[in-house]
Amino acid sequence: MAEAAARLTARAAIALVAEGFTEHTPPPPPAGPAPADGPLGWDGYGEARARARERTGEAESALYGEAEVAGVRCAVLAFEFGFLGGSLGERTGDRITAAYRLARERRLPLVSLVATGGSRMQEGVVALAQLQRVARETVLLREAGVPHVAVLRDPATGGGWATIGAGADVLLALPGAQIGFAGARVRPADADPAAYTAEGQLAAGQVDAVVPPGELRALLGRWLTALTRPAPGPVPPPRALGQAAGPPVSGWDAVRRARAAERPRAEAYLDAYFRERLPLVGDRCGGTDPGMLCGVGLRDGRGVVYAAQCGTATRPAGYRTAARVVRLADRLGLPVLTLVDTPGAANDAEAERAGAGASIAEVFAAVAGARVPVTTLVVGEGGSGGALALAAPGRTWATPDSYFSVIAPESAAAILKRPAGDTARTAEQLRLRPQDLVELGVVRGIV
Repeated sequence: MAEAAARLTARAAIALVAEGFTEHTPPPPPAGPAPADGPLGWDGYGEARARARERTGEAESALYGEAEVAGVRCAVLAFEFGFLGGSLGERTGDRITAAYRLARERRLPLVSLVATGGSRMQEGVVALAQLQRVARETVLLREAGVPHVAVLRDPATGGGWATIGAGADVLLALPGAQIGFAGARVRPADADPAAYTAEGQLAAGQVDAVVPPGELRALLGRWLTALTRPAPGPVPPPRALGQAAGPPVSGWDAVRRARAAERPRAEAYLDAYFRERLPLVGDRCGGTDPGMLCGVGLRDGRGVVYAAQCGTATRPAGYRTAARVVRLADRLGLPVLTLVDTPGAANDAEAERAGAGASIAEVFAAVAGARVPVTTLVVGEGGSGGALALAAPGRTWATPDSYFSVIAPESAAAILKRPAGDTARTAEQLRLRPQDLVELGVVRGIV
């Protein structure tokens, strides 16, 4: 079923996810009709295009227009793989850029149904240059604050993947779809085929979800709703889920409570706060961090972006993913909720090689530069700068089961050359309890 759905025609793919499709006519070429065999005079190219038109009923390898997905009006761009492998030529570029303009000018979310083998070799660099046109339209769409959701069919390769697909805000893929910059015939002979699949790209943090065809329409509808209907911000902090009777009596008590295995974690807070969560996965640099949950949640039918630490040492990929979703929220006008819970940033050699410092700096910059309101709740450990990076200045709250500290008490004692028995005294001196943080003006209150 997955293979059959992945190789649907462009119009069948549109019918799978949308209804009421109205096709638009692309603008005429600025220089008039092209030579029969294209800009390179490629022998037989005109005949190949004629056969493709006869076989598919389409004039080019892409079509576009307007439709409704689960009640949300949107612009739709769909590739016809049966037309010369869904390749991008100059006239395809006209249609793609027109689809982006349609979305931008009418402020309609763009849904791209991608199935392409890349740039059309019979048009040479003229075809390749279409990627620059698409890149420009991507920038303009982002500047306009219009969301773009891509559905990756089979295959999604070459420049079409590297611009339209990978350039979208949300990337959904059909099961088993071939996804990658290199097509099957031009990869190294010893390349791992799993790396070029939808499932492999999900594991590498390059796509956000692999979705069965039968679930695609409903999920697309929820995504479009979440991205186009922002919740009124700033959003309130979640209520505390722990069983604590009150704030901790000492600094070490605060640390022990925050580290307790039975203490509620980020997932419980997110499930209680949102009716549904739509995950955004990975840093788009080949990394994922299961200790950082990111995505868009639906709260009273409106979208809120979230980034939540899960109590582990946060990896560079986790920080980059959090920065990515905060920047997305800022572009689309969605309020942000962050949950802080980490003993600190991962500090092993692998984390350093992966850019620990740079990734933390990305989150600090994303939160500091956000024009949308950011709300933060410290739900557990607040370990140094690795925790502070996610905290909103002036809009941070704490639970009774939490603490926030410039450094872990054990590390502080070691730096001060104190005996191990002085850890509790050091914790008290650090003034890391929730009530201390309120007195210091670091948090607004205890929820």
